[in-house]
Amino acid sequence: MKQVDLKELIETADEICGKLTSANVGNAAASDMSLKEQLHYELLKFAVFLADADGRIEDNEVAVIREYLGIAADAGRLYAIRDQENIDQDFGKEIPGVLKYAVLADAGKKITPDPYHGQKAMVFYDSFKLFGQTILSVQTCEADEATMSRFTAYAEQMEKFIKGFGVWYAGEQKLYRPLAPQIADHETQQEKEAKLEELLDELNALTGLSAVKHQVNRLVNLTRVQKMRQAQGLKPSDVSKHMVFSGNPGTGKTTVARMLAEIYKYLGILSKGQLVEVDRSGLVRGYVGQTATRVQEVVDEAMGGILFVDEAYTLTVNKGEGDFGQEAVDTLLKAMEDHRDDFIVIVAGYTDLMEQFLSSNPGLNSRFSNFIYFEDYTADELMSILQGMLKEREYKLSEAAEAKALKMLKERIAHKPDNFANARDVRNLMEQAIANHASRVVEIPDAKDDRDRLSTIEPEDLP
Repeated sequence: MKQVDLKELIETADEICGKLTSANVGNAAASDMSLKEQLHYELLKFAVFLADADGRIEDNEVAVIREYLGIAADAGRLYAIRDQENIDQDFGKEIPGVLKYAVLADAGKKITPDPYHGQKAMVFYDSFKLFGQTILSVQTCEADEATMSRFTAYAEQMEKFIKGFGVWYAGEQKLYRPLAPQIADHETQQEKEAKLEELLDELNALTGLSAVKHQVNRLVNLTRVQKMRQAQGLKPSDVSKHMVFSGNPGTGKTTVARMLAEIYKYLGILSKGQLVEVDRSGLVRGYVGQTATRVQEVVDEAMGGILFVDEAYTLTVNKGEGDFGQEAVDTLLKAMEDHRDDFIVIVAGYTDLMEQFLSSNPGLNSRFSNFIYFEDYTADELMSILQGMLKEREYKLSEAAEAKALKMLKERIAHKPDNFANARDVRNLMEQAIANHASRVVEIPDAKDDRDRLSTIEPEDLP
């Protein structure tokens, strides 16, 4: 399965909590505390369980809790929760209460249609597991045996519980489904046009990507004119909407694909406008026939929207016996031909590898006519992205920190490592800076009353 960002994972779990409540699974709607509140509180208790294993809760651990759960916690509050909830070694034998709702919904198929393909419990499980791993990763010394024992015990309890109901999905079986954007039935044509313009403005406001914006706007204008021609009884051109996104990681390919799905929805080209994102592990299976079935499931989920296949070249790099990547490609090509009016495929990956992918099969080259290249960001653009990310979280850079950050970014651009990941590198920089800021500020007397100090990143906070 493609690596999942913890914040995105928790956001997905939050969305699932909303669906479980709406469907009143397990009488969830009658609970005094919302499922989302329960989820976050149980994640908090789990973090305390791990952080306190060595008898002390460190500043770095507090910073992670603040960052990912969005609460103004300090060590004192966490110790109080530990005592109030009796969080000790035996806590590892418990099952998160919120997980039971997800397991019930998956096992009993309580939600239909299910945007998460029966894997809601797995989203919760992975949220706890990845959150725990993040807590362990910031400890000032290597996690001791007691901490690892607590982490393992808790994860094993959850796994055993989920497996007991037959809704466990491992590794490449996992495929999380995003919720599709919806257009309210009562929206007028004028309101839909306004929403379309809003989406285009949002696209054009993205940092950098000037060539990408030009090409996307060109495709949108071409589509608009074809719709106008059709309305006047003129024959519209048969325009292929399938696309190839090439470029390095972190250049905004998924972001633009998600925007395009909604834009095409409001243009009337797609009926639903959802984006379903997969990679090789979400398509290829180990036996003859299984891969075709799996690809068809994914296509069915993406019907009416966009299927975004990341690192698509991995489907054709190994053509040896026993590899079913080509079966996935063949099944996908047939679906593209059979559902030309309400289904768009975007394949994405490194530029040179995508060229190899397209040349591996004559059918691929003929299906894709829109090629969009995502250039690496400049240092100034990465700086703008960093400032935007910080602003969204109500942080800012001091003048000195801004100068240092820009210098760091320029040096990284000038000497790009093999794992250079553009905006993803900036996100990592931001998260480290926020954690360092928390460790520094928590030691300052009366910092809790100084709004400016609580929100300003200084040079020493930058890694």
